[in-house]
Amino acid sequence: MAELRSFIFIDQLQPQTMCYLGTWIRGSLPRTNMAAQIIEVAPGLDIEPLTDVALKHAQVQAGILVVERQFGYLEIHSRSTAAVRSASAAVLETLGVSEEDATRPKILASKIISSVDHLHAFLINRNKAGSMILPHESLFVLEMQPASYAILATNEAEKAAQIKVVDYRMMGATGRVYLSGRESDVRMAAEAAETALRRLE
Repeated sequence: MAELRSFIFIDQLQPQTMCYLGTWIRGSLPRTNMAAQIIEVAPGLDIEPLTDVALKHAQVQAGILVVERQFGYLEIHSRSTAAVRSASAAVLETLGVSEEDATRPKILASKIISSVDHLHAFLINRNKAGSMILPHESLFVLEMQPASYAILATNEAEKAAQIKVVDYRMMGATGRVYLSGRESDVRMAAEAAETALRRLE
């Protein structure tokens, strides 16, 4: 039986969180304020029949379907929150589990770096897919397991403060988030991101 590693409902995708997805997803691109569900399972290949269940059960679209080395990922979205909830419930029923059976997020690292050096900013920007961090902005970095919780942390941080989404990685062994901006905003965003994850522990 598949292990449910994450089962993440997002009520409203925030603009930067949504646009970052557009830099790499190969499915249907969601829009700002759409509801979304992210599902991560192991073994990875088990995400295929679960995708079939979700797409046939309700009027939702898939943005992400990835079979990775160990884990499989599905992201579905719709302007209808009810449709997302219904498709997600069908997946849970197929797995024979509840939402509470998903692996709880664990924060592995969480740091705020004040007034980033210009060379440090340059090095970060070489590997990013979102906005650029500028010298003297503050940086928040967060790492967690399972990886897919990175999108939840980013989305909640963006709701809470005027920050820039520099990068977030939601697949693999661990998830990572990079957010930048003014020190006060970065601190508010960090608190919101950590609170969102700890609420699920």
